[in-house]
Amino acid sequence: MMAAAGMSPRRRQRRSVSTLNWQKNPNFNSSNLGNEEGGFSNLRSSMEESEEGGEEPRRRRDPPKIRRLDEAVVNRIAAGEVVQRPVSAVKELVENSLDAGSTSISVVIKDGGLKLIQVSDNGHGIRYEDLPILCERHTTSKLSAFEDLQTISSMGFRGEALASMSYVGHVSVTTITEGQLHGYRVSYRDGTMEHDPKPCAAVKGTQILVENLFYNLIARKKTLQNSNDDYTKIVDLISRFAIHHISASFSCRKHGANRADVHTVASSSTLEAIRSVYGASIARNLMEISAHDDDDARSIFKMDGYVSDANYSAKKTTMVLFINDRLVECTSLKRAIEVVYSATLPKASKPFIYMSIKLPPEHVDVNIHPTKREVSLLNQEAIIETIQNAVESKLLSSNTVRTFNTQAASSSTNFTSVHKEVQSKSFSGTNAPKNPSQKIVRTDPRDPTGRLHAYFQDKDPSQKEKTLNLCSLSKELMYQQVIRRFSYFDVIQLSNPAPLLDLLLLALKEMDVDAAENENQDFRELVAEMNIDLLKQKREMLQEYFCIHIDEQGNLLKLPVILDQYNPDMDRVPEFLLSLGNDVEWDEEKACFRTIAAALGNFYAMHPPFLPNPSKNAFHFYKKNKHDDLGSSQDEKNSGTDDKCEDEDVDHELFSEACTTWARREWAIQHVLFPSMRLFLKPPKSMATDGTFVQVASLDKLYKIFERC
Repeated sequence: MMAAAGMSPRRRQRRSVSTLNWQKNPNFNSSNLGNEEGGFSNLRSSMEESEEGGEEPRRRRDPPKIRRLDEAVVNRIAAGEVVQRPVSAVKELVENSLDAGSTSISVVIKDGGLKLIQVSDNGHGIRYEDLPILCERHTTSKLSAFEDLQTISSMGFRGEALASMSYVGHVSVTTITEGQLHGYRVSYRDGTMEHDPKPCAAVKGTQILVENLFYNLIARKKTLQNSNDDYTKIVDLISRFAIHHISASFSCRKHGANRADVHTVASSSTLEAIRSVYGASIARNLMEISAHDDDDARSIFKMDGYVSDANYSAKKTTMVLFINDRLVECTSLKRAIEVVYSATLPKASKPFIYMSIKLPPEHVDVNIHPTKREVSLLNQEAIIETIQNAVESKLLSSNTVRTFNTQAASSSTNFTSVHKEVQSKSFSGTNAPKNPSQKIVRTDPRDPTGRLHAYFQDKDPSQKEKTLNLCSLSKELMYQQVIRRFSYFDVIQLSNPAPLLDLLLLALKEMDVDAAENENQDFRELVAEMNIDLLKQKREMLQEYFCIHIDEQGNLLKLPVILDQYNPDMDRVPEFLLSLGNDVEWDEEKACFRTIAAALGNFYAMHPPFLPNPSKNAFHFYKKNKHDDLGSSQDEKNSGTDDKCEDEDVDHELFSEACTTWARREWAIQHVLFPSMRLFLKPPKSMATDGTFVQVASLDKLYKIFERC
């Protein structure tokens, strides 16, 4: 009674209702409530009887049956783990290219990698016998036993990358190995070849195309619709590879774009590669850092890299980490370094970090992540502590000097204040003279109160219009490219070996145009033989450093690629070979390399074609009858291009060849030469006075003339 009295009204009401419901049950027996077993058993039986009510008793559900998945389903699930995004596929393909010994890797992307991923390299290629099993799972040339993982040095080892791509995309492979006359192209679907390898034309190395990525994974494809985001990740990935593998050149561009978003050449140092990829503003604020430990009981490693100093400021940490030449991530190391920067710098800016850590292969476990993004290190805590201490000591020593960028006050402020002061004085006076606005002449072009100030920059009021000598500029560009790509060139394979004797005789004959057909023939042959002997003696050096291949029989086989997407004028090959024999200073090393680079620069320079420009006043050159009088020639010059083409006296074949040559030249200037100049050319000071640039107008002088108009 006391317990019931102490209960709340709502609780007593709930209890009375439940008791009433029990008593309404016809099978309810109050005498059994005191017996726990009997009461609850009768209650359970009464509930079961009430549930039956003429219905079949509920059957217990059997455990689900375990089935063996189909192999195609297993492979597709595994592919989703290996190729998580388009950037995962690009990473696997680039690592395969590096494992193949490539020195030039080109990546083309369309729609963030969903429509097209194309990776081309100049590695050793894939053997014809290996093509049938190329895209099968767990087929690799990197290891043959599990114990090989303890000493693995290559970036790939599982043999899952290409197989995974073939299960979630359409894969095509074009490859050629050393010594083959032609390459092979084959397509793959679900790990197997769609057809036998087909012979095709190919350049050295391998080209892999992955199209329609995730075409059969609708949910994942919908989550990757932002192509710009995926392309940014791919550009960042290629940039990271480029600053570490300085012996290889990298390029990455969108499909159909003329200019690459990442374009690097083989560099002499990592700092130069960082400057080329991330810009000079970052490179100038980096400090070289190193750390090592040789204690067997603690850790064995060696670290080299660059970290930002106290003058660097960024909103996001950029960390590029390579462990045994493998691009990985290490969150604990990144946090340890960020703690050092936040505790040392008052501004707590985010750092830029590049580190390359070398460890014994047996101290690294590379097989812990599906995409090989992470690795496990032996004595990882000790390694991180050593690196953290090295960064802290380096940062403290660099914090003694700080650099701050200041912006000078614009000259427009002074002019504006003076203008306001003059206005206030004029209003205070009673008889201030007024000049009509049309008679006011401004003599200072920096005065912002005038009308034309928007057309001039404050930093350089004396701008000048100049014309340029395209041949000299292109020659300097090619010379600098030869120095920049020294010993790391792609090659142009000649279709047929070119005999040096015939080419040199042709060049000597062109030099001696006034001589008769057979005059001085013996002297020419003697000079040609001397040059051939000299080039044969130097052919190993020319091949190693400049990719100029000359065989023992005196035939020219290959030429270097100085500028991508640009081919030299092959009509100037005789002149180039003669220049190699006569103009190169072979005795001194520096002068030798400089003169060879100058000869290559002159050969690859943008010279005017031998045929005159048909769109100018040189149309009379293409007439079949060139002995017309002067008046007739002058009439031909003044007539329209359409009328000229319809003239029966015109050599249409020669005219068409000239039009094609000049059109290709204009395209190369616009789409290859000028963009390359913006990227690579550093004009020497001598070009300001040697006639390369010719001043045709001075805007600060023209300014006063237009102001009076």
